[in-house]
Amino acid sequence: MHSIVLMRHGETEWSRQNRFAGWSDVGLSRQGVQEAKRAGDALAASGWDFDRCHTSVLRRAIHTLDIVAQRMDLAAVPVSKSWRLNERHYGSLQGRHRAAAIDEFGPNLVYSWRREFHARPPALPDDDPRLPEHDPTYADLLPEQLPRSESHSDTVVRVEPYWREVLAPQIRSGERALVVSHTSSIRGLVKLIEGLSDEEIHGFKIATAVPLVYELDQELRPVDKRYLPTGLAGRARVFVSRIKPRRSSRWLG
Repeated sequence: MHSIVLMRHGETEWSRQNRFAGWSDVGLSRQGVQEAKRAGDALAASGWDFDRCHTSVLRRAIHTLDIVAQRMDLAAVPVSKSWRLNERHYGSLQGRHRAAAIDEFGPNLVYSWRREFHARPPALPDDDPRLPEHDPTYADLLPEQLPRSESHSDTVVRVEPYWREVLAPQIRSGERALVVSHTSSIRGLVKLIEGLSDEEIHGFKIATAVPLVYELDQELRPVDKRYLPTGLAGRARVFVSRIKPRRSSRWLG
């Protein structure tokens, strides 16, 4: 039996403020730090150990993993950081309050950009300082690898090589993997692991800092899927994440 644990980073100040983050490198809120600590404690209490850890190159995911690793005493476990595990790029919406975007574009269009699988938000213009090409973090990437906006389907395409070339071979060899990432990149991994259609993955959400555990067979097909309890607050976040989003809602988290 093989296993992989997927976990979204803890809460950020921008998620508390209901702002689009995407590739913007925002940090954890105080609550997000506490969420990460509870996740690490829950994993340790359940007897989990890992051979490899993976995260994006964004600070909120890296900090979450650092906290979990400290609580679990994983200092010797190698960590891989990849832009392929970044959150979806939200284009010109990045940094904007979602309510303000709704006021400008209307709820139907914002809902489409937020939830529909192939819809892309407005792209960053040529002179925008938020373009990834201005960030030295991405200096080694080809121009065509740097998005100005992404749909959910674009993010799956970006994540798929990491699953196929990195994660799947490691898991198949018997290594236990922890991936601390973001809603959209985790959505891509869930779609690939479970073999879900575009329609079946529609509306996928995941709570902050609540580990999602997959047990996989020899072909890496899921035989069990469960959330690891992280206390009452964690259960509440999982419950909220299962609420189906509505077009008329101004809170599109």
